[in-house]
Amino acid sequence: MVEYHCAVRGSFFDIAAVAESPQDIARQARFLEDGLLFIADGRVTALMRWEEGQPLLTQPDGWVDLRGKLIVPGFVDTHLHYPQTEMIGAFGEQLLEWLTTYTFPVESQYGNAGHAAQMSTFFLNQLLSNGTTTALVFGTVHPESVDALFAAAAQQNMRLIAGKVMMDRNAPDYLTETAEQSYQQTRELILRWHNRQRLGYAITPRFAPTSSPALLEAVQRLREEFPDTWLHTHLSENTQEIEWVKSLWPEHENYLDVYHHYGLTGKRSVFAHAIHLQEAEWDCLHHSDSAVAFCPTSNLFLGSGLFRLQTCWQKQVKMGIGTDVGAGTTFSMLRTLGEAYKIGQLQSYRLCASEAFYHATLGGARALCLDEKIGNFAVGKEADFVVLDPAVTPLQQLRSARCNDIYERLFMLMTLGDDRNIDQTWINGACAWRRDALEVAA
Repeated sequence: MVEYHCAVRGSFFDIAAVAESPQDIARQARFLEDGLLFIADGRVTALMRWEEGQPLLTQPDGWVDLRGKLIVPGFVDTHLHYPQTEMIGAFGEQLLEWLTTYTFPVESQYGNAGHAAQMSTFFLNQLLSNGTTTALVFGTVHPESVDALFAAAAQQNMRLIAGKVMMDRNAPDYLTETAEQSYQQTRELILRWHNRQRLGYAITPRFAPTSSPALLEAVQRLREEFPDTWLHTHLSENTQEIEWVKSLWPEHENYLDVYHHYGLTGKRSVFAHAIHLQEAEWDCLHHSDSAVAFCPTSNLFLGSGLFRLQTCWQKQVKMGIGTDVGAGTTFSMLRTLGEAYKIGQLQSYRLCASEAFYHATLGGARALCLDEKIGNFAVGKEADFVVLDPAVTPLQQLRSARCNDIYERLFMLMTLGDDRNIDQTWINGACAWRRDALEVAA
């Protein structure tokens, strides 16, 4: 007998194991056209074909009927900024000018606890309505921004990793702090939130240009005190940024070496963008077991450059997908994967659908060192998943009818899909968001 409190019937797709190559992904892909998922205490207890699972039901009609829908593991967003939600789509700048013109003024509002709470609720609803069940998130320099976000995520019992921005130079006075103040406030937040429910804390220096040596020493102290926290920052997003780092840190061999010098590479360290890396930086990421976040919509929107996915595989560096809202222009992982495909095309790299969905699920979980908890439907994993309606527009219906297999259907979703294809989002074995409830409310 299978222990369960809930059973879900539908079509299921996942990648059964962590992959070391795109070929591994193809071998580990699993599709059940008519499957039955058993859930107990928020975890997967079994996934099997309907014919196998039906006799195990204690009541013949005791299951959630999602036939006609495609169920995949919840999407894992490995880099985004929740305060930038309200400035998404801001026009016409590259990275450094964009920060000054748009980002810093917007972030100044998050010392107001009421505003932070309001935007946290909106932000999490955007994640859930786009099928994202786990995210690694930047707050602002204000502790209030992180308190509000964690409190809202705790109400949803959501798996969320976030942190207060640490920044003590090269930013407006209203957003800078001393290294000691940053250390103390971050330490208090870690003690308050890290490992509470399904929450995790990410120590979050914004990037090397806004960090003094004293600040990075403070970050290093925190990493040593709390070794199971995450480290979340930016790396080599923009060529002007890289030149700026060289001028500020001339004693270091390259951009990544600034972080490596302070012991900030390693397991649970996630570096967003990593577009313009030297060979030595790729090697350091690999040998230190660090991870990167590929943010296609943001990289295209700011004109930053093209991430080298093929090199990432060759160097065996862990990687996840990030929407990078608000430089990224969508919360939709489906749309983000479509842009990732185009970036691959520009470099003669064919990003197939199974690989794309791997990066958005189990690959992202691995980048966050969460692949033992989330990322597929393996027994014992937390039951976070998204229910996709594969054909919600006339064009999708036309195209879907001509798909020959699951891979064509997935590719259609990542090129033509968006938030309208999200039918339900389940968190820890319970439905946390559903489109029909939204339609009734409207």
